[in-house]
Amino acid sequence: MSDHEDFNDIAEAAFDLARAGETERLLRFVATGLPVDLVNGSGDSLLMLAAYHGHADTAQALLKAGADIDKRNDRDQSPLAGAVFKDYKDVVTVLLDAGADPDAGTPSARQIAAMFDRDTFK
Repeated sequence: MSDHEDFNDIAEAAFDLARAGETERLLRFVATGLPVDLVNGSGDSLLMLAAYHGHADTAQALLKAGADIDKRNDRDQSPLAGAVFKDYKDVVTVLLDAGADPDAGTPSARQIAAMFDRDTFK
């Protein structure tokens, strides 16, 4: 197995950990050198995956590890927009408290909240 294949396996495992909210295991990857802003084939960062799957603790830990709070994916969606879309209030709170831009991306988190008549930013 090549180094490239090894890295791809590690990266895929990290994306799965972010989706599952396996914070401690994910942070071990980051602590040993995995880029905290690594993205998958759709441009989704570890933070985006944690936010979109409702894992506030994982999102908070990734932010503390230096994750880019407003890093947008290939569809120009921010982690905050993903959390608002899925209506994960605890994740939204973590991201807003950490300084996420509600107007970043297309559609922005603010636009998504308006589309679904949510009082996220009122």
